[in-house]
Amino acid sequence: MPALKIADEVRDAIAARRAVVALETTIVTHGMPYPENLATARSLESEVRAGGAVPATIAVMGGAVRVGLADAELECLAAAKGVLKLSRNDLAYAIATGQPGATTVAATMICARLAGIRVFATGGIGGVHRGAESSFDVSADLEELARTSVAVVCAGAKALLDLPKTLEYLETRGVPVIGYGTSEFPAFWSRSSGLPVPLRLDSIAEIARLLDLKWSLGLEGGAVVANPAGVADEIPREEMEPYIEAAVRAAAARGISGKGVTPYILSRLVEITGGRSLKANIALARGNARVAAALASAWAA
Repeated sequence: MPALKIADEVRDAIAARRAVVALETTIVTHGMPYPENLATARSLESEVRAGGAVPATIAVMGGAVRVGLADAELECLAAAKGVLKLSRNDLAYAIATGQPGATTVAATMICARLAGIRVFATGGIGGVHRGAESSFDVSADLEELARTSVAVVCAGAKALLDLPKTLEYLETRGVPVIGYGTSEFPAFWSRSSGLPVPLRLDSIAEIARLLDLKWSLGLEGGAVVANPAGVADEIPREEMEPYIEAAVRAAAARGISGKGVTPYILSRLVEITGGRSLKANIALARGNARVAAALASAWAA
């Protein structure tokens, strides 16, 4: 497939059935400022390698989906301006026009599945936005989880969303939401959301077996592996919620909508929290990369 270019290291690992972990790139282009974004992307790849897996950072560059970026390519992406934020609806557009694009959860799942990668690590998934009953703003990540067979290791859904509606949507679409060692759905920066997680498993081996059984039974679609932020890294929910509400109000006052909402709110939260939200974001993403590497290794075995 000319539009899919897989790095040699990644291709060799997939062919040998060794552990590979997909990594997204909107965290690089839309989630953090430069140079923290580059340092974070490198650290995620290092965490995956330390866990015995091969990292496959995914982006659209030079008119093709690139599965596995060289360090120079990653640096170029991190410093670039005007990079498209890609989902299912505009992935082909970026390839056709030759524009650079960073992959969201949805687009990363699509590309990972095309390459034959079953495990993907990210910070937090998208979901049903607050006020979606009037705006109809629901992330494409949820629909992709319902249709594309890739396991997504994350710290739950971003807490700026409507989490009860997000969980309800995932249940309706048949997506398993598995709490790894937790009975409560994580809220991204916070370990606790006050919402029960639908399923709980306490070992990586159990999760790998569930995934194997799910896909063997012909139950296509992804799974959410919810891994809470570390105790030392989180911002407790009762402290974080007023910050989120302030950032959401600021986005509404500016008339920001669609794909611009989440990047704006994340950026505003960095300002409001004095950088604490960014620090927590980086720490939880690294934790998810470690868990994903272990899961990919169990899956490969």
